Amino acid sequence: MLLRRFFGKAALHRDEKFVSVRFDEPFRVLSTCGANGGLCDGLDLVFNHQSCEPRQHMMPDLVAAHRKADEYSRQMMRRHGLEGRRAAGLGTAANMNNLCVSEAAHRELCVAAIATGGVESNAARAGDPASYYEYGGVFEKRDDIGPATPGTINLILLINAPLTEGAMVRAVMTATEGKVAALQELSVASRQSAGLATGTGTDQIAVAAPRDGGPPLTSAGHHSVLGELVGRVARDAVKQALAFQNRLTAAGQGSVGRLLERFGMDADGFAAAVAALLPGDVAALAADNAPVIAHDPLTVAGVAALLHVHDQVVWGMLPPMCWREAAVDHGALIAAAAANRPDRQIAYREELARRLGAAERDDPAFVAVQAVAIGFAEKWRNTENFLASVLGSGGSAREAAR
Repeated sequence: MLLRRFFGKAALHRDEKFVSVRFDEPFRVLSTCGANGGLCDGLDLVFNHQSCEPRQHMMPDLVAAHRKADEYSRQMMRRHGLEGRRAAGLGTAANMNNLCVSEAAHRELCVAAIATGGVESNAARAGDPASYYEYGGVFEKRDDIGPATPGTINLILLINAPLTEGAMVRAVMTATEGKVAALQELSVASRQSAGLATGTGTDQIAVAAPRDGGPPLTSAGHHSVLGELVGRVARDAVKQALAFQNRLTAAGQGSVGRLLERFGMDADGFAAAVAALLPGDVAALAADNAPVIAHDPLTVAGVAALLHVHDQVVWGMLPPMCWREAAVDHGALIAAAAANRPDRQIAYREELARRLGAAERDDPAFVAVQAVAIGFAEKWRNTENFLASVLGSGGSAREAAR
């Protein structure tokens, strides 16, 4: 089915688990595709398709079939009534019904990004430990490194004007930076390290522009309008796609549990760790209200600041010997937020410093858990004292309820 037309030069179709951008005139395509990849003229279309489900669906022949890229593409064209067409193809486990489009224009220049994406299991940071070593046609697995399930961000970028070959390469760079900006704004955690993700292990991209139509554009970097448009639509399309595929939104990421995932602690683990530090009745209250505690905006702000400082230490911007004191300072802010008691920040700092010293630990997850527990333990103490004073001056609880 035809979904949309672009610039009067290309058309977006979706058929089952197969999405294609079909060209009405000669286009030049630069892509990461196995078949007709690299810089290629004379293609009829670029496609993206779902080749498996995101979880527990590694069909025995799937990897072997993907390695026969030319035949895979040829058969895919036949399967969808496009026999004889030349195509560059992207593959993913993402649902094609979650495909998103972002468009932007300035004067006569128009750019569109078409994205699918999933990052829950395969997100990684550039430079993280790799899963495989390739040599002589062999892919050797490296220990137990790597994701158990797929996850991929695929981008098709359409530009309505010709580009030089160098500008097409630069468009890939700028679109990639747009994707990284999306992941940064969502605080997506790497699954291979304690860093923030910059992509997934299987991301793919195709950039397509008309071969003819006037002098080619020569720049797609930050200083050119083309670069601005490319970066913007890539970022926006990726954020939209992740919202639909993974329910991953900025508001949803505003959770202590989500922020601590890259340090080995999920939402359930965070709730359990906090409750374990509290007395029985308070622990039960904290457990029953775990999502509310974890999503409190000021608590999330404090944890986000703590993690940012930790990143600065890891990246070398701050000396490692500053970490413990900075962690205690920021932890006191977290405790004050959890308690709604900014006036108690100095006391919280002293208590947190004592706990870190006694445990000989100061990793971010430990600091955050201790700080929230300290704050929540005090959150309702003043109210309980207030209620007791009300009842003490006004009769029994039964009389007060009448």
